[in-house]
Parts: sequence; C-alpha cells; structure tokens
Amino acid sequence: MAEKPFKADPAYLVPIVASLAVGILCSFLFYYTEVKLEPITPAPEEGLGPMSNALFFVLMMAAGATIMYFLLKRKGVFSLKLIIGTALILISFFLSLIYFDLLFYSLRLAVDLRILFLIAFVAAFLAVISVFRFGKLQRGIVVLLVGGGLGAFLGVTIPTLSAILILAALAIYDILAVYRGPVGKLAQEGLEKLPGVSLEFKDVHIGLGDLTFYSMLVGHALTNFGWNACILSSVGVLIGSYLSFKFLEKKGMFPGLPIPLSLGLTLMFISSFFGV
Repeated sequence: MAEKPFKADPAYLVPIVASLAVGILCSFLFYYTEVKLEPITPAPEEGLGPMSNALFFVLMMAAGATIMYFLLKRKGVFSLKLIIGTALILISFFLSLIYFDLLFYSLRLAVDLRILFLIAFVAAFLAVISVFRFGKLQRGIVVLLVGGGLGAFLGVTIPTLSAILILAALAIYDILAVYRGPVGKLAQEGLEKLPGVSLEFKDVHIGLGDLTFYSMLVGHALTNFGWNACILSSVGVLIGSYLSFKFLEKKGMFPGLPIPLSLGLTLMFISSFFGV
C-alpha cells in the first residue's frame, strides 16, 4: 500500500511553537535577571571577526554532520550513539546548571552549589535515559528543551553582527547540506537511527539544529531588541516554517533553516529599526 502523500498542516508547527516558547522563557531569565555573559565566539566583534565566527559555526556543523554520516555508513551505530549520548549529557548538564541557577537567582533563593550540581546531574541523566530508553514523546520533549535552551544561550552570548552572519551562513549551508551534503544523506539513511538529533512529529523529522537556531534568533531578538522584535521574529519563523512545509509537499526533503531564518531576521530588523 502506497504511503499517504505529505500534506502541510498548521499542526506541524506545534513542536516549533513549543521550542520557541522554551527559547523565549530561557532568554527571559537572562533578560529579567540582567545577567551578562562573555561572548563565546572565538573571534572578536571587529574587522573580519564576525565573518570568521560565521565560518567557524558552519565548519563545526559540517564536521559534525560528516562524522555522523561516516559512522552511520560504516555501521558504527554504537559509536555514534556513544558520541550523541556523551554530547547530550554534557549539554544537558551545562544548560541545567545555568538555567536553574538563573531561576533560583530570580526567585531570590540561595541554593548551595552542591545542590545545584546535583539538580543538573539528575536533569542530564533523565535527558539521556529519555532519549535512549523511552519512547518518541519523551525523546521529543528532550529535543525541544535542549534546542530551546541551547538556542537561547547562543542568542545571549553571541554579539549581534556575528549572530546575524552566523544565522545567514547556516541558512545557506543548510541548502547545500540537504541537497548535496551530509544532512540530506543522513535523512536518506534514516534519522530514526540517530536518537536525540531530531524530533519526530507525526510523519516529519525536525532537526535539533533547526530548533536551536530558531530559538537563537528569537532569544537574541528579546535580549537585544526587546519584546516586539522577539514576537515579530517568532512570527517570521513560524510563517517561514509553514512555507517550508508547503515546499516539502513537492520536494520530499527541504532545508528547514533558509525561509524561517530569512523571515525571522527581516521582521527583527523591521522592529528594531522602525520601532514596530
């Protein structure tokens, strides 16, 4: 029996809305507490620094996808899961440590550092168990939380010009990676073999990277330009995501970053420059 053709529906936006909500909530903790972090970009925000930062992020994404594809083709599924699991533990622990600390600080609660580390460790353990031992729902929740939380952190800790160039460069790279590079090949091999790197909702896989960079955009908009820019950029991401689903009807596979990020950045600019 032939598979039912994919049909775009607003319901497919549900996980994207959820991830954006997580990203905005996490960014709000930085916004509310007014905690400032040092930029995490390797190059300074002068001269060719922002372009170097954009290139660095693209190379990191390309290297990660290439390694995963190489291991998958070589039947190194165990090694691949070990890498994913290790990365998930470290990222979940790090994000939990930051956001629980911000949450307790915003509530004016003094929490012992050892308790904070214990909470972060438990959160990281639950994240890994959910991805590798539980079902699709639990895996999806972890991807949503990690994508939203990581995106918010990147949005707060990357200066504006670098953030814009990084998102633009990743949108271009995404096109090449899906149609000519490792991302498209990974999708053909089957993303279900890679727990934790994508969210499966109905019959669509949404990559962790897509959710992360959507949240990075709206988080940066909130913490640097305010609520109007955040709301408008979120609207742009959602409209762009729906348009991407429409293209998916005909293409069967379509990059998730170019249209949502283009519209999100455009509306953020309109809000910030024209006071909308």
